[in-house]
Formats: sequence, C-alpha cells, structure tokens
Amino acid sequence: MIYLRSLWMRDKSERGDDYPFGLPLIQNLEELSFPSPVTFFVGENGSGKSTILEALAIAARAITIGGRDLEDDPTLEGVRRLADTLVLSWSKRSPRGFFMRSEDFFNFASATADLAAELAEIADEFGRDQRGDWKRAQGLARAQRSALIDRYGDLHARSHGESFLHVFRKRFVPDGLYLLDEPETALSPQRQLAFLALVKALVAEEAQFIIATHSPIILAFPGATLLHFHDGVIAEIAYDDVENVRLTRDFLANPDAYLRRL
Repeated sequence: MIYLRSLWMRDKSERGDDYPFGLPLIQNLEELSFPSPVTFFVGENGSGKSTILEALAIAARAITIGGRDLEDDPTLEGVRRLADTLVLSWSKRSPRGFFMRSEDFFNFASATADLAAELAEIADEFGRDQRGDWKRAQGLARAQRSALIDRYGDLHARSHGESFLHVFRKRFVPDGLYLLDEPETALSPQRQLAFLALVKALVAEEAQFIIATHSPIILAFPGATLLHFHDGVIAEIAYDDVENVRLTRDFLANPDAYLRRL
C-alpha cells in the first residue's frame, strides 16, 4: 500500500537563504515521489537525508518514538519551517505508524521504565485508601503498568539491538506509515535480516516505509525504490550503483587492498 505518494514545495520564491533553505538540496527540491511501499534514502552523511525525513515526519504529523515531540524539539526549528513549505499528496491518510530516529531510542527505553515506576507509585498511593473509588483507581494503575510491562518488558535489560527489534515487533502494525532514520545503527547483520523480515510481513499487510539508511543489507529489500542524495540533487539509483554497496563488496573481496593504505 502506498499512502504517501509524493511531496512538493510551495512558496519557493519566499524561502530565503537561512538554514535549511540555503542548502543546495533544498534549493533544488521540487517534487519527491514515493512509488513503492518501501522507499530508501541513501547518500553520504550530511547529504540531507535526515533533514528531509524529519521535515516529512513533521508535515505528516507523525507521532514519535523516543525523542521529544517534533513540534517541541528545539533542534528542529529550521526543519519545522521547511515542513511548513511541504505539500503532501496522499492516496489516503493512515492514523497508524510513527517516526523514529535511532539516537532517540535510549530515551524511549528510559521513558518506558520511568512510566512503569510511576504507575507503581500511583497504585501504592491509591492503595492506602480502601474506599471504592480509590480501589478502582489503584486497579486501573496496576492494569496499565502490567500492560506496559507485558508489551515492552525491561528494554534496558536487553541488548541495544534486541531492544530495537522488540519495539519494532510490538509497534509495527498493519496499515501504517513508518518513517525511520538509520534503524540499522544498533542491529547486527543477522538482526538487520530479521528487521527486513518484519518489513516484508508489514508490507504484505498494507504498510508503507520510508527509511534513511547506509546498510547494504537493508537496501537490498526487493522492489524498493532507492533515492540517492548527492551534490544537492535527489535521484533514483539502482542497488548495484549505491556507493556503500560497491565499497562493501570490494572491501570484502579484498580487504588487504584497503587495509594496507591505512
């Protein structure tokens, strides 16, 4: 399923030159299409992948996992102004899905643990009064804490990669739009393959993914559209032409040829 078909920018003459509008990528941006259920943003660090993905998440009013709300995060002030210029074309809107940056995940794990502890304290407080209303409130707090623990467990007790996959398994649902920034950061090659299996299963259940990644493994997802960010231009690219793919293949075929140059 393709929910988000494309984006384009309005008010081009009024953008100005301050960040991020002074970036060549933004000055050259006209329209960006998402013709496949899975679209990857590829390119070097600093090429603008995250900037576009964050602006897209803000314009789509996506919920976030882990970090501050997109409307409140002070680091995204410029990106919010960019998001205000974006016009999104939908086949239909989905209320499901989320936006996630890999660096925000630790915050999510900590917030989940803090909420479980807070619900336990609330239940204890209500438990000191045995009147009917207070007992019902105590039962509600305990039920909420139990549901939270059943869903996520103790994320800090798992490895980083295991926690990533666990949250994806619990939060990926059919009919959703998922915007992910470098989900491979905590994932071993085996975990990346497990992640691809999750994506494949969700695509079969009408989900759409737009993912910024450097991973040759994740980029190999069958039928995906690869959008290459390079020299201020975004264009489709074939998997075999992606620099990370070619470099990884060349390195694994002859690592000594690279290591002797260090």
